[in-house]
Amino acid sequence: MFERAPSIDIIGSFFPVWMLCVLGGLILTFAARSVFLKAGIESELGPRIVIYPSMLTLFACGIWLLFFRY
Repeated sequence: MFERAPSIDIIGSFFPVWMLCVLGGLILTFAARSVFLKAGIESELGPRIVIYPSMLTLFACGIWLLFFRY
């Protein structure tokens, strides 16, 4: 009934998949921020304390659904 948490073997050590998804979401959030800065629209986004953590969550959950849905 209960399964183990999904994990990936990286160089002989098992990492939980959610850690890799959060890392990917963080990288994508920084990339999106640089795009916003180059486009000059970051100042019009709203409260950054809400926008960037929300983007991180969106990207991390999207990566999870894209690659690791069972």
